Amino acid sequence: LESVAQNPWYQISCYSPLELSSMSEPSRTPVSLLPPTLAALRLVEIGREFHRRGWALGTSGNLSVVTGRAPLRLAITPRGADKGSLSAEQILTIDGDGAVKEGSGRPSDETRLHLRVIGERQAGAVLHTHSVWNTLVSERHAERGGLTLSGFEMLKGLSGVTTHEHAELVPIVENSQEEEILALRFGEALAAHPSCHAVLIRGHGLTTWGRDLEEARRHVEVLEFLFEVAGRSGAGPVDAPGR
Repeated sequence: LESVAQNPWYQISCYSPLELSSMSEPSRTPVSLLPPTLAALRLVEIGREFHRRGWALGTSGNLSVVTGRAPLRLAITPRGADKGSLSAEQILTIDGDGAVKEGSGRPSDETRLHLRVIGERQAGAVLHTHSVWNTLVSERHAERGGLTLSGFEMLKGLSGVTTHEHAELVPIVENSQEEEILALRFGEALAAHPSCHAVLIRGHGLTTWGRDLEEARRHVEVLEFLFEVAGRSGAGPVDAPGR
């Protein structure tokens, strides 16, 4: 792991938006939508998987997938649900304002973030995790406003990325218990970094998305891998090898 931090081919650093401005934006091509029943079942499977892998322990994490566009409908996990014992009956259907249309209970605390991503990225699914590694790297790099990952073959698992030389900027925003404030900060990060595949909330967790649920799930897996590499290597904006 020490050699990872010292190897000049592997970069974990912070790049400015100008350095990343020429990079292509992730694909927004629409895909077929899952029927609500299948969407609920797949959210349950993913929720249980994320709990098992340590990415959504306790009642942390939230998951959503678009099931309708006109009008907008999302299948989303409820507030305070243990993802390790999630059931299809717990999954809610909400509209574009976050109002519950089907199911009982309250939607996730981060519902506004899900709706913001779907509106600005035309995403088909949004996933939010609370892993040890994404929490640690969000704290380590928060003062610089983001973390840039480059030189890793695993980056090619992100939509539109075809080379390990890609520089993936993950913006980091300050946490807040006020949903409106957090959604505003999140929206600013999305606007400032149109090519990013994810946003970290400091000391809180990862939010990523995809054209559909499977792409979003893959993005979580890829990014959690990269955050662990960043955390274990100890590389940061100061001690990362130069480019």
